[in-house]
Amino acid sequence: MEEVAVTGIVFFGIYSILRLTSEHFLKRKIINSGHIDKAGILAPPPQSEEVNKYPSLKWALVAFFAGIGLIIIEVIRVNRPEMINFHDALLPLGIELVFIALGFLVYFFIANRKQ
Repeated sequence: MEEVAVTGIVFFGIYSILRLTSEHFLKRKIINSGHIDKAGILAPPPQSEEVNKYPSLKWALVAFFAGIGLIIIEVIRVNRPEMINFHDALLPLGIELVFIALGFLVYFFIANRKQ
């Protein structure tokens, strides 16, 4: 498990460095060619016009579903201790991520219904 995490971190680091250097060289090339105004390099990135109407509802739902996930993990651990070994198991992580995702999905459906 640790090898997978280290490999992922290394590849993400390499990707980030390559992306930053390529963007830097591209921006420098555009500036040197004199097309600053057309490219919009110096302009700030556009802000989203979508307003989050229910930020506290979103985080309350995510926290609620995360708590439910932790409770279910504990119930499974008490009833079937052979299923969840916290040293090498991915099952608790998977259960927790599924419930957090469910919290975001419930928020998404509530926010879309209110519009």
